[in-house]
Amino acid sequence: QVQLVESGGGLVQAGDSLRLSCAASGRTSGSYHMGWFRRAPGKEREFVSAITWSGSSTSYADSVKGRFTISRDNAKNTVYLQMNSLSPEDTAVYYCAATTNWGTREYAYRYWGQGTQVTVSS
Repeated sequence: QVQLVESGGGLVQAGDSLRLSCAASGRTSGSYHMGWFRRAPGKEREFVSAITWSGSSTSYADSVKGRFTISRDNAKNTVYLQMNSLSPEDTAVYYCAATTNWGTREYAYRYWGQGTQVTVSS
């Protein structure tokens, strides 16, 4: 089992930045690829970004490309999502997830955190 705990969410204004963190515990010795997803009010959960276990490859949704950056520190079992130039459309609950099968679809991810709320005011 892998437990994931997100942190770093909050209320910010449009144009501000936030950095989300996702700390993993439990059986973290495996080579897990990590992803960030989000669910906006009234919408389905959607892919945001992913990073391979080594950190050598990343993937981003078109809506966040150029504004968000995913990274990881395997020594700390932590994944980060740096979010710049935030807009009200980024308001959502952000979830991190872990998988041994690289992908951008929800079903590829086995372990999920509880989520952290990000609210961007205009």
